[in-house]
Amino acid sequence: MAIKPPTYRKPVGILLMVAGLMIYAGLVSRLLGPLGTLAWYIATPVYLLLGCLWLLPLKPLLQWMETGSWRAPR
Repeated sequence: MAIKPPTYRKPVGILLMVAGLMIYAGLVSRLLGPLGTLAWYIATPVYLLLGCLWLLPLKPLLQWMETGSWRAPR
């Protein structure tokens, strides 16, 4: 079994994920700062939704990291 040489895609993809998450968190905290003054039972579902929302753009990035292509194979 041949070992594949390492590619640059995985480290670059991880750096892109971290940078994207930092930008997303900054935007959410800046735009939704007043949400922290609401009752916990109102703010918690919003933060849960926004905490999961950042996962949506990860599929193409993970696809690129594994295959080198942004599109799904046909």
